[in-house]
Amino acid sequence: MAIKTPGGARSLTFRVLLLASLWSAVALVVIALVISTLYRRSAEASFQDLLRAQLYNVINSVSTDENFQLTGSPQLGDLRFSQPQTGWYWIVEPIGDNFPSEPMSSTSLGYGSIPIPDTETIPFDTRYERYYTTEDTFGNKVEVVETEVVLDQEGRTARFRIVGNRNVLEDDIRAFSRNLYLALAGFGFGSLCLNAIAILIGLRPLDHVRKSLEQIRAGQAERLAGIFPREIQPLASEVNALIDSNRRIIERARMQVGNLAHSLKTPIAVLLNEARVLLPPHSELVRTQAEAMQGQVQSYLNRARIAAQRESVLARTEAAPVLQRLARVMRRLNADIEFPVTIEPEDLMVAMEQQDMEEVVGNLLENAARYARSTVTIRAILAPDDQTDADAQRRRWVVVEVEDDGPGLEPDQIQEALKRGHRLDESKPGTGLGLSIVREITSEYQGTLTLARGSMGGLLARLVLPAVAKDVA
Repeated sequence: MAIKTPGGARSLTFRVLLLASLWSAVALVVIALVISTLYRRSAEASFQDLLRAQLYNVINSVSTDENFQLTGSPQLGDLRFSQPQTGWYWIVEPIGDNFPSEPMSSTSLGYGSIPIPDTETIPFDTRYERYYTTEDTFGNKVEVVETEVVLDQEGRTARFRIVGNRNVLEDDIRAFSRNLYLALAGFGFGSLCLNAIAILIGLRPLDHVRKSLEQIRAGQAERLAGIFPREIQPLASEVNALIDSNRRIIERARMQVGNLAHSLKTPIAVLLNEARVLLPPHSELVRTQAEAMQGQVQSYLNRARIAAQRESVLARTEAAPVLQRLARVMRRLNADIEFPVTIEPEDLMVAMEQQDMEEVVGNLLENAARYARSTVTIRAILAPDDQTDADAQRRRWVVVEVEDDGPGLEPDQIQEALKRGHRLDESKPGTGLGLSIVREITSEYQGTLTLARGSMGGLLARLVLPAVAKDVA
């Protein structure tokens, strides 16, 4: 007997943590990409500035001699320009037939070469410089800065190039990005932990409200008690006001039920007394109808009282004392019949009024005692937890079984037995209202009554009633 919640349970804490975590993750990824991109741009600009500075250093160090040959010894202060195959080179090439000098280059280039794109593919900029990326003969990815300079009054021109190893730049960017990602990952993990702690602490009052409501439902408290934050205090006040209003409605309904029962009690008693002095068959007719009216009135009064009580969260009865007391009464009334009682667990709590539980179980015991030969068993157990029930902690069920060793009923007879006023055995005393009253009261508590043939051969009546957890976590 379970009530399913569409979509499953929803956790506010989980949703807030999920949204905060997603937002933090997205923000950190965006920040990492932005910083990494900005650093790459800055590093590339600094790399080009370094190459330009080295280029003009070479330009200032090279000139022509009286034989129109290139001369000079650039000192760039960087050993990579003198070590072979490093990817750091400087090159000076004469341009034109009027400048028959041999090219000059750094010792690091050796016999290597640099592929040069034509000026149509990569033209010079407004400062008469051009930048391009290529690969030297040693497999190094290099960045080239190139310009042309007039060296003397005769217009002899030379092309100057500074080549830098771009792998060094890429390695630096990768190292920075790796450290950045590690730092942001550590910061993000710490932020998520702090956010989780802050959210859990911030939502703790809601958890306190939930536990207080469960305590009210379990009968351990009657109001939401405690000091709540300003945002939650109106909710707590409204819940307390609703509980007070509900309690007043129940009390008023009980008073009205009592008044109605008292006002009808005397007229029905008068009718029953008058039936005794009437002559048959009128006396039997009046008596039968008065008893039926008494049963109907009592049934509808019970339904009205239960309907008012059902809206309350305070109805609860401990099963063991009620069942043990009913068994003792039945033993005194039926000395030749045994009434063994089994209750698991012993502190089983049923979410219904004690009077209603006594009435439904009492009716079943009376019915079983009429047909039992020697034994009527009473069992009360807590039904297994239904994992599909989203509200399983508060929707547990108690199964109460009353079984006798009598003749039992056939399936078609079971349907007739549950109809109001129907009696299958006219030789036995009764009004035929017992089982229908049990079913009506049980259904008002959202429970069920089923009849079947038991293991002892007699009738097995099974009640499924709402349970209340004795301890609320």
